Amino acid sequence: MISFVRGTVAEALADRVVVDLGSVGITVQCTPSTALSVRHGEQVELMTTMVIREDGWTLYGFADPDERTVFEQVQTVTGIGPRIALALLGTLSPDELRRAVGSGDEAALTKVPGIGRKGAQRLILELADRIGPASAGGVGDRSAFMTATTGWQQSVAAGLASLGWSAREADAAVAGIDPAVAAEATAAGDAADVGLLLKMALRGLDRS
Repeated sequence: MISFVRGTVAEALADRVVVDLGSVGITVQCTPSTALSVRHGEQVELMTTMVIREDGWTLYGFADPDERTVFEQVQTVTGIGPRIALALLGTLSPDELRRAVGSGDEAALTKVPGIGRKGAQRLILELADRIGPASAGGVGDRSAFMTATTGWQQSVAAGLASLGWSAREADAAVAGIDPAVAAEATAAGDAADVGLLLKMALRGLDRS
């Protein structure tokens, strides 16, 4: 099992990162928040897990071990594969998922593309005794400082597209983000909190 990869970012797209290990480049599938948090040429270390299927081997990467653990736990639920597990982590942080499962919050879970009411019920039922409680203090919301301020709209739209929304839906959600929230998220000089903006866009899609 490949537990982590460490190297130079050769390419970073909305749903994957290519890590240059010196003599080989490894493609790692990631959530939009993770993939968009790195830049070409910088050093990166990703926690990883390998999913082996008849049609190929896929390496999934995460910002920390907790995300990887939750990714693996979610796949023990009936009908949940790696694609949906990654979409869950692309929409909810590990602690947000724990709170949703612990409180039986179906509405939070059905915000995830590919998760309907029955899927949310299965997640709550089958994960209740496995996923554990949220961290003390409830700190679990995503906060990844990512791309240049001028490109946050494109980054958020790309993240939504990688989660399964159409280009039209993604563009509409980006346009609907509260300007005050966008101003706060892009106030840190040349970096934008794309994680926060992505969550705001998802909330807008949920209301539509």
